[in-house]
Amino acid sequence: MNDLERFFRQNTGRLIHKWHHYFEIYDRHFARFRGQPVQIVEFGVSQGGSLRMWRDYFGQQAQIVGVDINPNCRQFEEPGVRIVIGDQEDRAFLRSLAASVPRIDILIDDGGHTMRQQIHTFEELFAKVSDTGVYLIEDLHTSYWAKWGGGVRRKGTFIEYSKDFIDRLHAWHSREPQQLAVDDFTRSVHSLHYYDSVLVIEKRPMQPPTHERIGQASFPEYEPPPPAPWWQRLRRSLFSRPPPR
Repeated sequence: MNDLERFFRQNTGRLIHKWHHYFEIYDRHFARFRGQPVQIVEFGVSQGGSLRMWRDYFGQQAQIVGVDINPNCRQFEEPGVRIVIGDQEDRAFLRSLAASVPRIDILIDDGGHTMRQQIHTFEELFAKVSDTGVYLIEDLHTSYWAKWGGGVRRKGTFIEYSKDFIDRLHAWHSREPQQLAVDDFTRSVHSLHYYDSVLVIEKRPMQPPTHERIGQASFPEYEPPPPAPWWQRLRRSLFSRPPPR
């Protein structure tokens, strides 16, 4: 049990609602920021319990911005915690939020979980995340739930949208730049981590990958023979069939 789960289990204060397997994911990707002057933005304040959990985990140097559409969440503002009220789907609001924070080291999208909210938030705020920061979107199972705009392989879900990230991560190797070219995402993303209901994107300034060979070869590189022409393969196939009974 890590410190986040321990806080959750011992909590008797503000309500916290989390899937149990999230705590391991959080600790795996957030531990390096503990005790640092980390800047955190969390979409989805709800009853305010997670704000206290993050404060306990990251320490007093952390500066936390909680974002929610419910104006009642303002009551959870306290030293080191600022509450911003707005609609996560509203691009103008998201841009104003981006302009109001000095930087974002960790962004946690635990907001409304609709497809437009998740996609708009990513498109407006991912670039604001620091060069070595973390962008975490949770509750991605809503990409499969019709009530939130989801459905299996349905166009426009965040899961389908994020599948493009895999190609963009590998764009260094593309030989079809008109189809897949290196972009800011390629140059800034170190890794993608998919878990049940969660995607974690870890940023790091990236350069074109390089490779080299070191050591002595024992024999020449093996070159397999070229495949036989199609007509030879067809002939072999025909003559290798058992005779009819």
